[in-house]
Amino acid sequence: MKDMTQGKPLKLIIGFAIPMLIGNIFQQVYNVADTMIVGRYLGENALAGVGSTGTLTYFLLALVSGMCNGAGLVIAQCFGCGNKERLAKVVTSLIWVAGVLTCIVALIGMFCSEFFLRLLSVPDDVIGYSVEYLHIIYTFVFGSVIYNGCAAILNSVGDSKTPLRAVIVSSIVNIVLDIFFIVKCNLGVAGAAYATIAAQCVSAIICFTKIMKIRADIGLIHMKMRPEREYVSLIVRTGFPAAFQSCMISLGGMSVQRLVNSFGSSVMAAYVAANRVDSVAIQVIVSIGTALSVFTGQNIGQNRYDRIKEGLYKTLAVMVGASIFIAAMVLIFRVQLMTLFLDANESGKAIEIGCRYLTIIGVAYVIAGIMQSYQNVIRGAGDVNTCMVAGLTELSGRIVFAYLLSSLIGVTGIWIATPLSWSCGCVIPVIRYYSGKWKNKK
Repeated sequence: MKDMTQGKPLKLIIGFAIPMLIGNIFQQVYNVADTMIVGRYLGENALAGVGSTGTLTYFLLALVSGMCNGAGLVIAQCFGCGNKERLAKVVTSLIWVAGVLTCIVALIGMFCSEFFLRLLSVPDDVIGYSVEYLHIIYTFVFGSVIYNGCAAILNSVGDSKTPLRAVIVSSIVNIVLDIFFIVKCNLGVAGAAYATIAAQCVSAIICFTKIMKIRADIGLIHMKMRPEREYVSLIVRTGFPAAFQSCMISLGGMSVQRLVNSFGSSVMAAYVAANRVDSVAIQVIVSIGTALSVFTGQNIGQNRYDRIKEGLYKTLAVMVGASIFIAAMVLIFRVQLMTLFLDANESGKAIEIGCRYLTIIGVAYVIAGIMQSYQNVIRGAGDVNTCMVAGLTELSGRIVFAYLLSSLIGVTGIWIATPLSWSCGCVIPVIRYYSGKWKNKK
């Protein structure tokens, strides 16, 4: 546990972000390992099939993860002001809300996957891989939900090291089982799915065990079996804007994915591989932003607005420097990064398309860093409706720009749409911060 209301803000934020960064990178290893092994051993079509499930998986889990994130904001504020009784009631309600939503999501994922994939225009030579993968993932989705819920609680009370350890262990499990199931047992894309769910269950067990050990310190010994309506309502009110935002963003991703699918399997494979690189590269920005959100949540519980302001400006400087460095690394090594996922002799066209995507997205990381800094201060303060509006603005921009530009200049227009949408999403949190109205939302 870490009290972020005392000490130098930047040191606390970076110290909290580093374990989270390592954990997030290892968490991305799940996807990277699947992508590399599937692409290398099962071919371009299998890679396109597994990759095309990402937006649908994110969409169905957005409600659950949004509620976990909303509860995390309340937990951080309760922990910051020492209200353990309220914290325990929030966690009790979170368990029930997340449990009910998980059951609903699992049923939808198991029985409606093919319907949704058809809506996404997934080609016939690819859709079989996608359906097989999703059926297995959603049958055992509880592991992912338990991990995310436990990690949200631990991060909110300042423990970013346990989720880190959980992700490192589960990533190793994922890679080993990927190789065993796909290469040795010849299970195809089902092997990738089994490896992923096993790894998620391992990470869930590690985080849950840690919570049980520290439950007295954070007040969870006061938990009751039945939730109180007031706190269920609180989680829904706090979590729904984030969940709705995530759902809308994922719908935008699905809309863009449908557009990508219309260009054929080579573009689909390029998009999957380049997205895996991007998802790892951007974790520095995401981790520092999340740490700033927790920092803000704890300090606003004590009305320490001076510390929040100092933390934001110093974080911004770090964000800009880190974004420039990341962009340079992606641009320099983009060809080598793409060939990790695709064979240069068999998928030369896909590699070329993916490199173009990474070139465009890399130069826009500075925009993402600024957006994440302001947005996470607003989010940590509890001003979730503003974050939702910003997210919807980003979503709208991405869809409009993607469809407009792709009709004019082809698939490159889809890649250009992302930095343009980030610029749209950056404006609202910046204006909101300087208006000062976020201070009244805790």
